Order: sequence, then structure tokens, then C-alpha cells
Amino acid sequence: MLKSLYSGVSGLRCNQTKLDVISNNIANVSTSGFKAGRVTFQDLFSQTLSGAQAATEESGGIKAQQVGLGVSIGAIDTVMSNGSTQPTNRDLDFAISGKGFFVLSPDEEGETFTYTRDGAFYTDNEGNLVNGEGMHVLGFSDGDPTDDMDDIDTEGDLDDLELLNIPDQLDDDERLESLSVDSTGLITAVYGGETYYIGRIALAAFGNPEGLEKAGNNAYRETANSGEALVGMAGTGGFGPIQQSALEMSNVDLASEMTEMIITSRAYQANVNSIKTSDEILQELVNVSR
Repeated sequence: MLKSLYSGVSGLRCNQTKLDVISNNIANVSTSGFKAGRVTFQDLFSQTLSGAQAATEESGGIKAQQVGLGVSIGAIDTVMSNGSTQPTNRDLDFAISGKGFFVLSPDEEGETFTYTRDGAFYTDNEGNLVNGEGMHVLGFSDGDPTDDMDDIDTEGDLDDLELLNIPDQLDDDERLESLSVDSTGLITAVYGGETYYIGRIALAAFGNPEGLEKAGNNAYRETANSGEALVGMAGTGGFGPIQQSALEMSNVDLASEMTEMIITSRAYQANVNSIKTSDEILQELVNVSR
């Protein structure tokens, strides 16, 4: 069979995968905290018809004669550049202006963790800070509101993080009046005219954030390639500051994605044409015997 048939098929498969990734990027152009995917290609092994030869006294050097055997997917990356920040005027929306991820846990014990850049949070019926899927937002806290910020520890690892609880009231006379979060993630609430410190939102960072695995619902999982999570306080130690009443938008560049989609579509069509041409050649060979 003609090698061009197999090369054309490999081109179809790879460009189809690239179209899938591009389509997913475009679909998530308005998804908060979404990070675009990117596909890179690499050529397959080439068949060597004749090897290279060094120059001799009688003749010059001869290059190797090789025929490529198609293309394959080199990598599907996650582009971790920051998206633009959009003000929302909502107290429980947060954006990270730089390095870091919010830490989430599906259970109160905090035994499993996922990470996200989507800071659209809420409080549940018990006052726990959660995301839209009900995942608990973790941070540094002593478990109860305090009037002394020094009581809130800001050191430790994932196992030391706790649920962040913002009660609607401390007692019958002290109801929540206002809530603010500063650039370091410190949650300050006013009850009955008195100021209390709820806790501090923790951030996690990775040696290779592009090595994280997408877990769905705008979340990521740690992998062997991402490295272990390093926990810290926003605005310090290389972690980006937190901005309240704002969300990080998708980092998808719609103009670039549309351009890439056109290029990939044309490449797909070109591979189809190479397959058709190979088929026509085979047909001519079949007709020779008639």
C-alpha cells in the first residue's frame, strides 16, 4: 500500500484531535478561571531508503534518503497564563492576581484535595465557604471567629488546613453585618458592631502547574508531574494577592482560536485530498490488470 495513505490518515487523526481541543477552548471562552488547551504535533519515524555517506577522495558526501511516515500528537498542554480580571461587586467572588490555586476538599476531614482558579464561592446552610459544586474552600483558621488576628496560624501543609466557616450570627444579638477579604486572604467580619477574624483563605502552588490534571468543574488534581502542593498565604512567598469582588476570566484568546481553527480545518482538508490522490493512484494500478 502507498505510504501516503497512512500519512494522510495520521494527519486526519491529529488534526481532528486539535479541532477537538480548539472547540473545547471556544466553548469555555466565558468560563471563569478556565485555562486553554494547546496541541503540538511531531513527525513519526522516517523510513530510510539509503543511509548517509561521508566524503571520500573520489566523491563528496551523500545525504541520507528518508521518507516520512506521518504525524502524531506530541503533547496536549494546559496554558496556565493568567486570564483578565472582571469586577463582579459580589463579596464572595475572588480572583488570584498571579501564582496560586484555591484549595478545595469534598469532605469536612479534608482528606482529598482539588485545586481551582475559579473563585466564585458561596456559603452553605451551615455557613461553610464552598464553591458551586459544594466543595469546601480550605484555609487557615482556629475554628472560631476571633478578635485577635495573631490567633490565626498561616503556616503548615495541606493536612493543617481547615474549613472556613462564616456564620450568619454569633449569638441572638450579633448577626453578620459586613464581610471583607484583604489581599492576603484574611476574612474579616463585623457582628453587632464588633470586628472578628474568621480565618485566611489558603493558596497552593506547584513546581510545574502545567502538569496538573483537569478534574472537571474548573478543578485540577495533583499528579506526579506537577509536584506536591506548596501551601501558603496570598501576597507572600511568590503567591499572588487575592482580589475580592472579582473573578478571573478564561485565558482563551478567541481571535487566535478562530485562526487556529481555520488553519487546522484547511490542514484536515489537505490530508483528505492526499488520501483521495493516493486512492486514485491505486485505482489506476488496479486498472492496469484489466
